[in-house]
Amino acid sequence: MAEGPTIGFSPFSMPSAGVLIVFCDDALKLGPATRGLLGPAAALVARAAAADRFKGKSGSALDLMVPGNLKVARLVVLGCGKPADMKRKDFVKLGGIAMGKVPSGATAATVVAELPNKAMTIEQTTALALGMRLRAYTFDRYKTKRKEEDEAPRGLKVDIGVADPAHTRAAWNARGTLADAVVLTRDLINEPANVLYPAEFARRATALKRLGVAVDVLDVPAMKRLGMNALLGVGQGSAHDSRLVLMRWNGAKRDAPPLAFIGKGVCFDTGGISIKPAANMEDMKGDMAGAACVVGLMHALAGRKAKVNAIGAIGLVENMPDGKAQRPGDIVTTMAGQTIEIINTDAEGRLVLADVLHYVASKYKPKFMIDLATLTGAIMVALGQQYAGLFCNDDKLAERLAKAGEASGERVWRMPLGPEYDKMIDSKFADMKNTGGRWGGAITAAQLLARFVGKTPWAHLDIAGTALGSPQTETNKSWSAGWGVQLLDRLVEDYYER
Repeated sequence: MAEGPTIGFSPFSMPSAGVLIVFCDDALKLGPATRGLLGPAAALVARAAAADRFKGKSGSALDLMVPGNLKVARLVVLGCGKPADMKRKDFVKLGGIAMGKVPSGATAATVVAELPNKAMTIEQTTALALGMRLRAYTFDRYKTKRKEEDEAPRGLKVDIGVADPAHTRAAWNARGTLADAVVLTRDLINEPANVLYPAEFARRATALKRLGVAVDVLDVPAMKRLGMNALLGVGQGSAHDSRLVLMRWNGAKRDAPPLAFIGKGVCFDTGGISIKPAANMEDMKGDMAGAACVVGLMHALAGRKAKVNAIGAIGLVENMPDGKAQRPGDIVTTMAGQTIEIINTDAEGRLVLADVLHYVASKYKPKFMIDLATLTGAIMVALGQQYAGLFCNDDKLAERLAKAGEASGERVWRMPLGPEYDKMIDSKFADMKNTGGRWGGAITAAQLLARFVGKTPWAHLDIAGTALGSPQTETNKSWSAGWGVQLLDRLVEDYYER
């Protein structure tokens, strides 16, 4: 897991070195503890703000070098706008902005977690710390030389001044696992495919055992016995054997039905015989982002000892154009007994998910199933990279996902399902074909998945736009944001742990 800053919590105090970060509102008002710490330098802030036309708007910053009588090397004043309007996700973003003001090479930073009218709450402070951890993330383990401007702060110690250090520290010990989970997810997605192939991915998932997660790994013979021919067909052209990883977290009563999360884990996708164009094919190392999110989520739930039972299931394959590879025109029989005609071997993720969804639904009888997959380019045409596509057979689950998305900042937009689209994947030779053509491609992919969930409440998240080449934000400067972990953790916390 990538290294991050060391974050600690202590009473409000003036540091003797490093960077000091404080907050003001859109009236340039500072909190009482902040004013007390700054002393005469508070007047300097007011003069500098006037000279720099700094108004304290949300996300704006006033940066002072060697500020007056203070011993710190740098004073940064961050604007909060109107603090009364801020939600938890705004404090995560604020933490990202704060970390962005810490220069590379800095070894110490102090943050005064105080709003103009009162100290930040414990929840607000841990959200701030989460944003700082996420912004500090970098994936450069394979660089032998680093440019100074590209470096994240290393060996950095961040001290957050709070009103109640002991309780804040205890809360961060629990909530900080969410930061670890997102970092883990980003690391998995960013790894090259020659390092992270199915067996290695499965090995890394077994590290969750140290958090109390039960992990089982099924190999090719085990999946053959189960009849998972759709999943196995995708990987049969690869030198790396496929795997199915099953993770179980038991945090509720033994007989409580589990929540189930399923991830597409195509460790590299050439398209197979229906090979992709060479341009940008390197991005297909991230075609396992759904599986990475599920591993990250299980880490988050176990790390904070969530009071739920949860199943994480990931189908791990590599789609290669070998002489033994699946061909267009082939017909495979799924574990459910339904047959699929392969029209395009690059429509492979839905084949993996079909077998895993059926297996989870029949074996575990979950309360709901949510799958995540970098499934279609079509969803990016529809939604760009700001929202993930949501397909769902249950209105309550869809509504809860939408609300959790707004609260976490990882937003989803509901897309249609319907019998008209279902007809587009009917096959002349099998029960269905694996693609319905160009039009409504994200929808017809979801319609295929829907045939394998039975009556279980189910949601499919097409994360092709949000998980790879992720938008650069105040909390993400990585190629992959590790999208989905915060969304699903929030869903579980808000609706299923009560």
